[in-house]
Amino acid sequence: MRGVWLAGVGGDSVFSTAVIRETVDRCKRLGINTIFVVTWNKGVTLYPSEIMRRETGVAIDPRLEGRDPLRELIEVAHEAGIQVHAWFEFGFSCSYQQPDGGPLIRRHPDWAALDVDGRLVQRNGFQWMNAFDPNVQEFMLAIITEVVKNYDVDGVQGDDRLPALPHTAGYDPYTVALYRSEHSGASPPRDPSDANWVQWRADKLSMFVKRMYQDIKALDPELCISWAPSVWPWSRDNYLQDWPRWAREGWGDLFCPQIYRRDLAEYRMELEKVKLQIPVELHSKVAPGVLIGLANRYQPPSEQVRRMVEINRELGFAGEVFFYHHGLKPHGEVIRSLYVDEPAVSSP
Repeated sequence: MRGVWLAGVGGDSVFSTAVIRETVDRCKRLGINTIFVVTWNKGVTLYPSEIMRRETGVAIDPRLEGRDPLRELIEVAHEAGIQVHAWFEFGFSCSYQQPDGGPLIRRHPDWAALDVDGRLVQRNGFQWMNAFDPNVQEFMLAIITEVVKNYDVDGVQGDDRLPALPHTAGYDPYTVALYRSEHSGASPPRDPSDANWVQWRADKLSMFVKRMYQDIKALDPELCISWAPSVWPWSRDNYLQDWPRWAREGWGDLFCPQIYRRDLAEYRMELEKVKLQIPVELHSKVAPGVLIGLANRYQPPSEQVRRMVEINRELGFAGEVFFYHHGLKPHGEVIRSLYVDEPAVSSP
């Protein structure tokens, strides 16, 4: 895996066919073999979606009206021998910086994730749907299935929001009733950080992982289904993602934990934890997420990018995925040296 996340930000993303070709050409020159393209973000899709048209009246990101950038990218990338995986970045979020939850919650107020005080769950500017609600799960599976059926994607990916939910959620009527039915009528703890309450909710999301994996594999057994969660146990304690279990249970073909550390010692430490969290026979399914820049907010030295890739090899991981595409320009020389000029070799 020599991957990169193609995020829906900035002018050099997917906002013109020419830029798509430029991005794919750059990936090919640098030895990138897989593009994870944001397909669901901020409550809109990268492609004309009949499901979103029905639910919100907006079939595609308004900035992309009249085009189908997902199809364009797939065609151009496949011509270059590069895979395209549909990355459902927004996950169970419903809106960003819209306090009422945006069009989806306005249409389906019962889909809202609620905290202990009955308020819509919000965290870091994101508003959330109730990931435990069967109707919300059906909606999410429907847009994923829509992509799998209509596009020649090579894979689909969830991340730190799919499946996920802030640990402050779970106090909506549906989830409370479900908890009571399994706990002799007792209500959930008012403390959202209660360990047993956290694990119970994490286990419910794990069942969604199992269902999504099995449903998508039934449609296309060759499709790569991957997950890019935050580091564990932070992922479980904050977003109910117990992803080492997903790996152990076989509910994923690739795992790209977000080892987004800006210090090399911290990067190595987190990756060493992953080695212990995942059985050794599954290490071949792990391609760490490597932070290589955040547009105008953060830019590491290229030598640091090189060292992070070298640490991956030293610890036995044969590939990685870079976050995100903006970093390919400033770090192109070092990435090419690792992937094309002097291919990195995984540890035995």
